[in-house]
Amino acid sequence: LVQQLNDTPTCACFVAIVYGTYHGVALRNDGRLFIWGNDSCGQRNDTPTCPGFVAISCGADHSAGLRDDGTVLTWGANVDRDGAPTCAGFVAIASGGEQSVALSRRRNYS
Repeated sequence: LVQQLNDTPTCACFVAIVYGTYHGVALRNDGRLFIWGNDSCGQRNDTPTCPGFVAISCGADHSAGLRDDGTVLTWGANVDRDGAPTCAGFVAIASGGEQSVALSRRRNYS
């Protein structure tokens, strides 16, 4: 028997799930996010509440989301969002450890 945490999602509407060191992000089929776990770096409270996400990724203490308009939003560790892309045209994202990358149709940003 596996014990379920109080804030673990139970909805059958999730299409993707990723996990950082102590926080998780799930993408719902309506483009909204569900976050649970640690919030020591804003992994939960800084999460965007808007719909329109098509992909998600997690690093150790941060997360990134790719929106249907090709923009990327990040939240959690790295309050200054050093190097976070501010343009559209991205088609994929990935995160790991302390970094995230976004792939555009033209070139890669990190």
